[in-house]
Amino acid sequence: MLTSSFIGWMFDGFETSTLILVGGAAIASLIPNAGPDEVRLSIGTALSATLAGWAVGGVIGSILADYVGRKKMLMISIAGYCAFTALTAASYSIGALISLRFLTGLFLGSEWSTGTALVAETWPDHARAKALGVMQSGYGFGFFLAAGLWLFIQPLGPDAWRLMFVIGVLPAIALIYIRREVGESKLWQEAVAERRSAPTKRDFTVIELLQDREARSRAIATLVMAAVTVSVFYAISALTGPFIGAIAAKEGRHAATWASISALVYNAGAIVGYISAGFLAEALGRKLYMSCVFGGAILSGILMYLVPPALLPSLIAVFILGIFTLGVFSWMPIYLPELFATRIRATASGVVFNLGRLVAFPLPVLTAFLFSSLGGYQPTVLALTCLYLLSLSALCFLPETKNTRLPN
Repeated sequence: MLTSSFIGWMFDGFETSTLILVGGAAIASLIPNAGPDEVRLSIGTALSATLAGWAVGGVIGSILADYVGRKKMLMISIAGYCAFTALTAASYSIGALISLRFLTGLFLGSEWSTGTALVAETWPDHARAKALGVMQSGYGFGFFLAAGLWLFIQPLGPDAWRLMFVIGVLPAIALIYIRREVGESKLWQEAVAERRSAPTKRDFTVIELLQDREARSRAIATLVMAAVTVSVFYAISALTGPFIGAIAAKEGRHAATWASISALVYNAGAIVGYISAGFLAEALGRKLYMSCVFGGAILSGILMYLVPPALLPSLIAVFILGIFTLGVFSWMPIYLPELFATRIRATASGVVFNLGRLVAFPLPVLTAFLFSSLGGYQPTVLALTCLYLLSLSALCFLPETKNTRLPN
């Protein structure tokens, strides 16, 4: 279960980061002679389309996972995003690219909540947080893989960006393994059997979530935290490459190469944050762990604001940003499954995770304007990381779940 979810989430990371990495080259290919503002706006719009599709598809897919099963939805989501990733490689206009990114996002969104529920329900309580932290690290490895490949593929020519999307089709191979080797969650099967034997027909899972006062309040608080997590990451990741590239150019280095290296550095930090998350959450407790990483995100923004605009110190600051503004995502797979009952676990996790994207989807476009208004990358990062004050406030309304069994 962990292997299949890790692979699926790794290629989610690969697929999402590919657009961030190749966005400039893709826009230059599709819109010749585009100015810097038009490039930023076009990339932001394509990212926003991906987020919107992710939000819509994630909510729908997570609901279906509570009805048709975790394994089946995992396979459907992987097959869907592989198909539309392949079509993205054939984009002939910016409109086609944006439309295909939305459609790809529909299937990307359902993979996370389905895989999270599957791992959470099949691992023992004492190892669950560690397993989910490792699963989440797949996203960082996917980002890392994309950045590394782009270093070698980028010199192949103006249409090299298309090859990156072609490579994104590879997880289709994992479907063979999942179909043969991965079993369905026994907790989900037991919940289905109990539901079928109940004397009354159960409500729609979203209705159940909204009717349960405790579950509803937990969903609202975690939605605030998820929206901040997603918003800060996407905005920062879209701006970091150009920032490092510009510094490299001033120092007489190749800008595009160092922009790609910055993505590797950012995701190296994220992998540290991902893998350590489960161990820290077990040692400190869920809430103290989250308080530390949310506070760390704010401090990393302050550090980036203060760091001198030179290549080495800026890359060190980018690494630290990666730990706290991308590695911070691990709180969601660790904590969300422990807050909601099995019958609505995938629905609740998916609604929170993906509505967070729906709230965040305009931000990549707005960030282009924020960048101009605040006068550059460093003050923009500082402003974005301060949003984590909202997450710290929302966390006060949530329970500690360390050493507890998953609610039935």
